[in-house]
Amino acid sequence: MAAATKTKDAVLGSAVDLAREVAIEIALDPSDVGEHLGVVVEGERLVSHRFACLAKGYRGWEWTVTVARVPRGRTATVCEAELLPGDDAILGNAWLPWSERLQPGDIGPGDVLPFRADDPRLEPGWTPSGDPELDEVAIDELALARVRVLSPQGIDEAAERWYRGSRGPTSAGALASAAACQTCGFLVPLQGPLGNLFGVCVNEWSPDDGRVVSYDHGCGAHSETDVEPAASDWPAPDPLIDETRVELVDVPAAAQPAPEPAPEPEPVVEDVVEATETSPDPER
Repeated sequence: MAAATKTKDAVLGSAVDLAREVAIEIALDPSDVGEHLGVVVEGERLVSHRFACLAKGYRGWEWTVTVARVPRGRTATVCEAELLPGDDAILGNAWLPWSERLQPGDIGPGDVLPFRADDPRLEPGWTPSGDPELDEVAIDELALARVRVLSPQGIDEAAERWYRGSRGPTSAGALASAAACQTCGFLVPLQGPLGNLFGVCVNEWSPDDGRVVSYDHGCGAHSETDVEPAASDWPAPDPLIDETRVELVDVPAAAQPAPEPAPEPEPVVEDVVEATETSPDPER
């Protein structure tokens, strides 16, 4: 960079006022155009004037107005004006294609991804060969009757992503659990290569219900675990008895024992007193 001097181009180097007017025109507010920072000789009869940008959020940026003149001309003409970053300007991140910017969870309802014919995670599926035995195994048992299926790279990436995620062995819930998912009755193993390490949780009380978990994952809803009994922090209070209230209770009559038969009365033996009747003695 070299400053414009009288020996190089005095006409263009002195067109500061013209350049400032142009910078104010393209700025949202005239106060956004600050002090003159100098000139840059871009080429023969081509000079750029720089002004500090005072707009919020554009620290280090510069209003740049480029002027030129025709040979032997004494009048500066504006070529272009723009806002350019300076040496200490705050810049955004470098542009990345969508395939590199996309993050898990970015796809919402109704969103559609572009087709990727060269996706390394996929490979061609099974094409019916006409051999009944081969086609039956590939289509019915291995479910390969699709245009493309997972490639070894796709399987490895999925396994690593799941294993390192929140449903792998290093999550807080897994570290605090007393038993692993491998011994839980609510685990349904996956089929295929991923079934060697993963299954689906089907316990409605688990935070992982309906999600893929690793066999060495775990949670507090394991089918074989139980909480240790502990005394209640809120014991039951003593019962309240209302001594002023009378409650009538029907008590069924107790069954009376059958009366014992009365003993038969002993026969009364009356003393027989022979009464001697006084009668005149006939011999008297």
